Amino acid sequence: MLELRNVDTYYGTIQALHDVSLTIGKGEIVTLIGANGAGKSTTLMTICGINRPRHGEILLEGKPIHRLTSDAVVRHGIIQVPEGRLIFPDMTVQENLDLGAFLRKDAVGIQTDLDYVFSLFPILAERRRQLGGTLSGGEQQMLAISRALMARPRILLLDEPSLGLAPIIISQIFSIIRKVNEDGVTVFLVEQNANQALRIADRGYVMENGRVVMADTAQKLLESQQVRKAYLGM
Repeated sequence: MLELRNVDTYYGTIQALHDVSLTIGKGEIVTLIGANGAGKSTTLMTICGINRPRHGEILLEGKPIHRLTSDAVVRHGIIQVPEGRLIFPDMTVQENLDLGAFLRKDAVGIQTDLDYVFSLFPILAERRRQLGGTLSGGEQQMLAISRALMARPRILLLDEPSLGLAPIIISQIFSIIRKVNEDGVTVFLVEQNANQALRIADRGYVMENGRVVMADTAQKLLESQQVRKAYLGM
C-alpha cells in the first residue's frame, strides 16, 4: 500500500535518512523501532510531505506522492499522530475532534466516527466540553489518536504514542491501536518501546543512524538476540 524506495532526506546539509526502503501492506501493523535520534520521526515527516526527500521516491498504491504538499498527502488518507500529541490545549475535546474532520463534508459519517472514537475512549465523551490542555497526558494521547481517526485515515502514522505515559495507559493505548487496525486501518507505528510495538505488529524495521539495518516479521525481531540486547534490555 505504501512504499519508500531509496529515500534520502536532509536538514540543510545534514543527511538524516540514508537510502531508506520499506513497505507497508494494506491491513498491516508495521513498526519502525530504534533509539532516540535514529531517524524514525524524520521518516514519518518525509512520508507526510513536511520534509521532502532529496533522492528516492514514496509510492501510495504504486503512485508517487513524494512531491505532494502535506495537505495533499492528508487528502490521500495518510494521517499522522505526532510525537508529543500536539493537541490544541485551549480548545475543548469536541473542538479538537471537529478539527480532525475539517476536510470532510459527510455529516452522517462524521457523527458515526465521533461515536466510534467515543466508544474507543469513553473518557473523552465524558470530557468533551473540557479544554484539551487540562487533560492528563494519557487522555491527551487518546485525544490525539481520536482526532486523527476523525479524518478517516487509510494509513495511520503514529509517532511514539507511548512517550511519557504510565505503563497501564501504554497497555490501553496499544490495545486500541490493535483494535483500530482490526477495524480496517493500516498502521505504521514508530516507537522506542520496542517490546510493546513488536508484540502488536505484523512486521518491523530497525533503524540506526538514519539507515534501516534490520527487517523481518515482528516475531523474529522479538526473538533476535541483537534486538533483544539493543532494544529490549535482555
